[in-house]
Amino acid sequence: MIQSGPATRIAGCDTMVALGSATSAGTTLFAKNSDRPPGECQPLTLFERAEHPPGATARCQYVEIPQVRRTARVLGSQPVWLWGFEHGINEHGLAIGNETIFARQAPADRGLLGMDLVRLGLERSSNVEEALAVLTGLIEEHGQGGSGFREFEFPYNSSFLIADASEAWILEAPGHHWAARRCRPTDSISNQITIGADWDRLSDGLRENALQRGLSVGEPFDFSETYRDVENVPRALSEGRLRQSRTRLAEAAGALEVPLVREVLRDHDVSGRRYRPGADPDSEAYYTICMHEGLSRTTASLVAELDARRSGPPLVWASFGRPCCALFFPVVVAPGLPDAFTRGTDDPSDALWWVFEKIALAVEEQPARGEQVRTELDPVEAELFERGLEARRALEERPESYAAEFMAEIAARVDAVARDLLARIS
Repeated sequence: MIQSGPATRIAGCDTMVALGSATSAGTTLFAKNSDRPPGECQPLTLFERAEHPPGATARCQYVEIPQVRRTARVLGSQPVWLWGFEHGINEHGLAIGNETIFARQAPADRGLLGMDLVRLGLERSSNVEEALAVLTGLIEEHGQGGSGFREFEFPYNSSFLIADASEAWILEAPGHHWAARRCRPTDSISNQITIGADWDRLSDGLRENALQRGLSVGEPFDFSETYRDVENVPRALSEGRLRQSRTRLAEAAGALEVPLVREVLRDHDVSGRRYRPGADPDSEAYYTICMHEGLSRTTASLVAELDARRSGPPLVWASFGRPCCALFFPVVVAPGLPDAFTRGTDDPSDALWWVFEKIALAVEEQPARGEQVRTELDPVEAELFERGLEARRALEERPESYAAEFMAEIAARVDAVARDLLARIS
């Protein structure tokens, strides 16, 4: 079993979805905050579609597996030392995010990381149904394992939220086994098993595996009741955040749009979209979705609007660092991703990711600076949002070379705004 302690407190991330019936435009909205160790740089990466020869292999973080013949173009949020993605989207408009979960079945010392599986699912799938088959097949064959953290050994199990323009599923996996259910009109996952007796699919032998391990198996079979580890992991680690994200999405169902979902990612409960010190990760009242304290920090975020009615490459909104101290900028899933968006270093540098990280640290040092940050960034974010909508329409008619030109302009604008803001608040 996973033991409680500092490692469990470092776990973070919240992934959420709103299906077409819950959004004002009838599109699917996918969003995630990636919460990682403080100062772990996480820029964007674009891998181009590729053809692979027979017998080729994919070298993931800890294991090598057979490669498929063709892989799709993928855009992902990638910690600089990892092979896989925290979250991402591919050229087909398929989005995936993952979470650490704690189960009564420990992962292996070596296997696939949740981040490996996000990238593999995006590279090898064009829709949710294909991604479910890819991820469950890989989990069953290779299992999960290896540390997702560089500074200490901490293998963990993972859950996934998988979405395209027409549907979304939650997949939760202890070891080589898994359960899956179709998402509700608004839904989210955090750092706990959430699928109960409402599962839609189970891996073969899941009940037998539980019985062999001496776990209680009731009827109807409740996956969470059987596999969730509540003896060693505080419920407060995730229940407040999960409740907050689900409540905020449900309350706005029918009117959800990209700007509102961005605000959910910025949520600080009683202090709204502003960071205030003193949030206790072990408190039952800990609802902060935008993470600043404890051993986790939000290091990157993504909002994607998935719309099958549009042609051209997908366009998403990404941010670096804590979203309450940053701005979301448009990124096209196309060649020509600017160096400003992809550059990352282990140590503090002048890379754009680090500029936003330093802005967040300045706000955490003096929380009153948060008001100035939002006052200055909100108009820029609104401007970039409108430019993104215009570009998305243009991409339906213009070649991909336009995407590179557009993203270069956006990168220059974001870079200049961020550096100017950091110079003045520091």
